[in-house]
Amino acid sequence: MKSLERLVRAFRRLPGVGPRQAERFSAYFLRASQGETEEFISALLALKEDVKLCSSCFAYCEGDVCEICADPDRQQDVICVVEDPQDIESIEKTGAYKGLYHVLHGAISPMEGRGADQVKVKELLDRVQHATTPIKEVIIATDPDSEGETTALYLADLLRGLVDKITRIGYGVPLGGDIDYIDEMTLGYSLKGRTKL
Repeated sequence: MKSLERLVRAFRRLPGVGPRQAERFSAYFLRASQGETEEFISALLALKEDVKLCSSCFAYCEGDVCEICADPDRQQDVICVVEDPQDIESIEKTGAYKGLYHVLHGAISPMEGRGADQVKVKELLDRVQHATTPIKEVIIATDPDSEGETTALYLADLLRGLVDKITRIGYGVPLGGDIDYIDEMTLGYSLKGRTKL
């Protein structure tokens, strides 16, 4: 059945979905009612239509500015730089950080042909240079893998002279791991034990 094979291929493109799981998802929709299927399709279309990037930090939001950037109680002179929007949620769960964020949407990876111009590095520099409240510290919370380390060192070089303090999250986070898979306690200790670059 071509339609079923097409749906299985579509599910396989999702991160972490293997062939068996894609087949299970497809079988579910074969058995699902018309209403359930339409609700799923409607939710996907609404997501694509309503969710955009925050004009300040580039996290996902439904307005022009995300809730964190719009919150006047957040520490306005500290920016935590992360690779992906889901990293923000992981850090927020720790309760250890009350500043602002900047999402790069990836890391510099010469092996994959991804340079600084393909992630939001220029936007970070513009933001730091033109901030209403001068930025005192930039915390670099990229993943502790080779791409994350390359990105952290590159950003540290660019930010020197623009901010008083450039720090890197501590190494309680295992090397080669993704921030969005780290438990709150480990991530909290990593934030508190960040090191100066």
